[in-house]
Amino acid sequence: MRKLPGIFFLILFLWSSSAFSQQNPDNDAFTFGEELNFEVSYGWLNLADAKLQINRRSHTQNNRPHYKIDVYGKTKGAATIFGKVNDNWGTYLDTNTVLPSLFYQNIEEGKYRKHEKVFFDQKNGKALVELYEKDNKTLKSAKEYDLPGPIQDLVSGFYYLRTLNLENMKPGEVVLIKGFFDKEIYNIKLIFEGTERLETEIGIKDTYIFSPQIPKNKLFRGEYPVKVWVTKDQNKIPVKIKANLFLGSLNFDIINAKGLRNN
Repeated sequence: MRKLPGIFFLILFLWSSSAFSQQNPDNDAFTFGEELNFEVSYGWLNLADAKLQINRRSHTQNNRPHYKIDVYGKTKGAATIFGKVNDNWGTYLDTNTVLPSLFYQNIEEGKYRKHEKVFFDQKNGKALVELYEKDNKTLKSAKEYDLPGPIQDLVSGFYYLRTLNLENMKPGEVVLIKGFFDKEIYNIKLIFEGTERLETEIGIKDTYIFSPQIPKNKLFRGEYPVKVWVTKDQNKIPVKIKANLFLGSLNFDIINAKGLRNN
């Protein structure tokens, strides 16, 4: 149970980052100051809160303006019995290329700690991974990895997808996706299932439905155990995620959205 917020963002990562061949995305979907809040439930239990937040101002990396984007996951209520979780993932996303220059994660799950930074050299196809001690100050190790061209991270891929045109996708269409996370390159299939009108906490929304192919593991049930509903509008925000587990299912439902670029 203590891994629930992490599952949420892993799902977003597997769902995102498609169509990397597009070199000059036109972003009219998000902007500085956007904030999306979700509630994670298992059956009738509300287990965690999750938040995706874009900083209100531009940040400079490699002499270029970037979005600083943070995602947070925190257990609450009954879930804390299994161990408290207070996780933070983040990215510095180039405002022009919509590619990451820096990814970081600060994981606090019970007594477990993980602090990591990944510096991306998109031009030369390299990623430098720095792992830190529990104090998040002392460098523990550093290793460089080769990348197969432009690539996204756990957080940035979701925002990159939001810049793409989804209107012409047909049910059953398969999109191959690539991303770099936890020192590995991911190649995942994304299936477009169609559209649906959905009632949410932020109103009735017309949505696209996607199912990412999840690598075999002991947590999820079936080859395509996850469905993601994303709004069929200029904002393209996720409003619901359902993940079928071997026992029951998890639901991630949006509870509010602030600072959207398009009203």
